[in-house]
Amino acid sequence: MEGGGAEGPAAEKVSALAEFRGSPLFTERERAALEYAERMTDTRLEVDDACFEEVRRHFDDAEIVSLTSAVAMQNYHSKFNGALRVDVNGVCPLPLDRLAPDRR
Repeated sequence: MEGGGAEGPAAEKVSALAEFRGSPLFTERERAALEYAERMTDTRLEVDDACFEEVRRHFDDAEIVSLTSAVAMQNYHSKFNGALRVDVNGVCPLPLDRLAPDRR
């Protein structure tokens, strides 16, 4: 990493997160996890049966618990840090205007 910026496939995926559904950079397993995480995070959405079944196709019970815990903890930290005005130091600079209109 030069100049503090990430390079390579991981950085390419981070840049494509807003378009994960149609991006060839993500596997079906990754798409299922990202959809699940988004539905857990966005209060306008829910983890419906179809979403959960897709997660179950790609993850065993222990992995689902681990994934759910990781997403919940990130959501907790986001709410906690936001309420206390804690600067995230640009860790996840994904601007809202890159999200689909129905996801804002």
